[in-house]
Amino acid sequence: MRVTFFVLIGTSMIRFVQRHTQEVRAPWVIALAVLLAVLYVLGGPSTAAGTPPPRGRVPRPAASRLVWLGLVVTVWAVLVLLAPSFAWVAVPLFYSVLRTLPPVAAYVLVAFLTLLVIFAQLTLAPRFNLDLVIGPAAVAALSTAVFLHMQRQAARQHALIDDLVRTRRELAATERREGTLAERQRLSMEIHDTLAQGLSSQQMLLQAAERTWDTDQAKARGHVRAAVSIAELNLAEARRFVHDLAPADLAHGGGLDAALHALAERESGAGLTVRVHIDAGGRIAPLPERVESALLRIAQGALANVREHSGATTAGLTLTRLDDQVVLDVADNGRGFDPEALPDAPSGLRGHGVPAMRARMRQLGGTLTIESSPGEGAVLTAAVPVPPEPVPPVR
Repeated sequence: MRVTFFVLIGTSMIRFVQRHTQEVRAPWVIALAVLLAVLYVLGGPSTAAGTPPPRGRVPRPAASRLVWLGLVVTVWAVLVLLAPSFAWVAVPLFYSVLRTLPPVAAYVLVAFLTLLVIFAQLTLAPRFNLDLVIGPAAVAALSTAVFLHMQRQAARQHALIDDLVRTRRELAATERREGTLAERQRLSMEIHDTLAQGLSSQQMLLQAAERTWDTDQAKARGHVRAAVSIAELNLAEARRFVHDLAPADLAHGGGLDAALHALAERESGAGLTVRVHIDAGGRIAPLPERVESALLRIAQGALANVREHSGATTAGLTLTRLDDQVVLDVADNGRGFDPEALPDAPSGLRGHGVPAMRARMRQLGGTLTIESSPGEGAVLTAAVPVPPEPVPPVR
């Protein structure tokens, strides 16, 4: 609109100077044209003026804006009466009027400007010409329609931006909630598989030490030393899972097989013997850290359940590496149970074991199966997909 305004007022000025320089009104016309240009520059269209109002509310123009518009329209009207060739400068003024005033007042003023343009054009014509009436009216109608269309588009765009901002905030809030829930689940599983199971083992060892203290102090001291060792390990585990680090048994770089041997040695005692079998020549190639951590946690939880619930005397950990997966089996010779009676979701800390194991497997895309029946022991199998081992080159 700024470019259009200055093009129209410039061509009108050139036309007037070429044809009417010698007339008495010439200085006044030139002065008014310059004044109109200055006024338009001082308060012309701005981004703020073109911003659509909030939905359902009619904007109230500022007093300074109304004063500016009144001065511009007055100077232009006087200029047109003195030099009708300046009438077409009304086109960019239509937009200034529509931007500044409420709809009804703007339409009335646009109609007045249009009538003034028609009057100015008819004064220049030697006789009445219907085109000089229809032309300005059509231009005014088209300009108003274009402005209204642009305003509706701007309002839709603002509404869309508002919806997008609101949706973005809702998504951010949802992500924060999901992150909080995921962290709670992680901490609950870590607490169950480390601190809770460790405290349970310490309790049983200390109870065994208390029972044998009067009859066999050497054996009782062994139970106490084992409880102290478990307490030290639990302290290290607590520090590590708070920082989301690997289990303490994996921190020494010995791999999952070494961590399983350390776990079996620690869990053996107080009537339970735990054996480990690595079905890959005695050593498993390094696995992804998440896989090793999850399988070790599952082994810890499974052995804790064996010690606490099964009444078994022996348990076995078998780790097998296949082409595209690694499998951990935990078997015992306990009293067995009905797998269908296990809960699908945790119910308190004591009911968190198997659901937590299933959650770990789901996170890794693996499976967890339990085979058991009353009186026949139990076998828990955790299978996790892993990339196939690289084939050594043939020499």
